[in-house]
Amino acid sequence: MKRRRPTPWQWIGYAFGRRLPDSLRDWVREDLTGRYATARHIVRGLVPFTPLFAAFLLFPGELWLRGSMILLAVLLALFYTAAFLPMNRAHRLTAHGLPADLENPARARRRADERARYAARYPH
Repeated sequence: MKRRRPTPWQWIGYAFGRRLPDSLRDWVREDLTGRYATARHIVRGLVPFTPLFAAFLLFPGELWLRGSMILLAVLLALFYTAAFLPMNRAHRLTAHGLPADLENPARARRRADERARYAARYPH
């Protein structure tokens, strides 16, 4: 029987950049191009930073100061995760043997419809 989802350990490795088995290629395609792919990418991008966030709790000082350090680190991690989303997505797709420019089929359909409407409205 073919597994539909990675195990928790496989998913953690995937979050850190490891390649999943070929049997999970359809799951990877859906994960990277499906509905809510951006939200999943941001959550997945924060996972490697969790040891850093936990380490900030061990620093000496008031709780509000340690919380502020964690908040700053989370904001920076969010910024870089969002900024490098297209490059990370393309890298993950190619690492799993999928085309780097693969996109959500519904989004591609909407874009083609918009182009067709534009071409019909503004012919050359």
